[in-house]
Amino acid sequence: MGIYRISGVWKNGYNEITHYAFHSVNEKFTSRAAKKSKEEAIAILEKKGNTASTWIWNYTYSVWNVGEEVEVVNGRHGKYLRSNADTLITDHLAHLSDYDWIAPANFLPVFVALNTLNPLV
Repeated sequence: MGIYRISGVWKNGYNEITHYAFHSVNEKFTSRAAKKSKEEAIAILEKKGNTASTWIWNYTYSVWNVGEEVEVVNGRHGKYLRSNADTLITDHLAHLSDYDWIAPANFLPVFVALNTLNPLV
């Protein structure tokens, strides 16, 4: 059983999400980002007992805030991750940080330093 946060995405030339920035959560800290393909992300969340939520950077307080629960859904074109269904702002996780400008999708996994000791997270 695992708890995860998703802080960002990578997209292809068609603006489709191809990878997610996954963070593992435990009692003491939240890990740095691990770049997971769409298929890997779906497999992680389909495993019984695993849960994920979005992780949004709060620019006012310079901390990460836990957002919405993330689920796997089976759509017309296959499985994908979704947060708040049918909400224009947050549906399908497209509102998360675009990490492609940090490390393009064809680069090695990117690791993002985090403030893991903040009580608001």
